[in-house]
This record gives sequence, C-alpha cells and structure tokens, in this order.
Amino acid sequence: MAIKAVAPFSIEGWEEDVYDERPGARLSRTRITKTFTGDFAGTSEAETLMCGAPVEGSAAYVGFERLLGSLHGRTGSFVLHHTASGSGGQRGGSWAIVPDTGTGELTGISGAGEIVVAEDGAHTLVLAYELG
Repeated sequence: MAIKAVAPFSIEGWEEDVYDERPGARLSRTRITKTFTGDFAGTSEAETLMCGAPVEGSAAYVGFERLLGSLHGRTGSFVLHHTASGSGGQRGGSWAIVPDTGTGELTGISGAGEIVVAEDGAHTLVLAYELG
C-alpha cells in the first residue's frame, strides 16, 4: 500500500543555458536546486532539457532530480524522472522514482508523484511511495 508524502518546496537556484533559440522553439539545459519541507525535508538538484514554444505557456521538459534528505523520518536519497508539458493553461506530466536509486534508509523505494502549483504560485511535491 502506497504511503503519501506532501512536501512544499522552494526553488533556490535556476541556471539556464540556452543552446538553440531559432524561430519555433527555445531549447535549453537547466540546473535547478530546491529545498523541501514537510513529509520530505531536504534538498535536490535537477538537470532538465526544456523546450519553450513562442506561444505563452506552451512548453515541455524532461529531466532527472536527485532528492537527498529525510522522508517520513527515513534518511537517504532517490532519483525522480520528470516528463511534463503544457499548453493553453493545461499541464500534464509524470514524476516517477527511478527503480533501484534509493540509498540509506530509502533503499528499495518505488513510486511516483506530481507537482501541484497553487494559485499563489507555491509548489508542492506530492509523492506516493512504497519501501520494498
């Protein structure tokens, strides 16, 4: 049975390297650092490839993010695989724990999550996970 974890986060760093800005799409590689509170308390570093279309709000990205900290009191790390896109105010995506990336007391972790964005712009990771 999956355990639910709710972890608000703030973005501490955003380093974007645009490598293609020709008409039709803006392509970039971005390094993002975050700090989490709540059921997961810790930090993360993510590397993403992003594509922004010329229409406001139309974009997509893929990436990997290593989270390091304490999840419901168990310390360790794991990696999330991100895939997301949006257009016309609609967003969708998946955030899955990469199999066998758990360390420490999070060894054997599996599951998936979502990123919820509140109307005020606050971000929260909601994770449904199991420890094998």
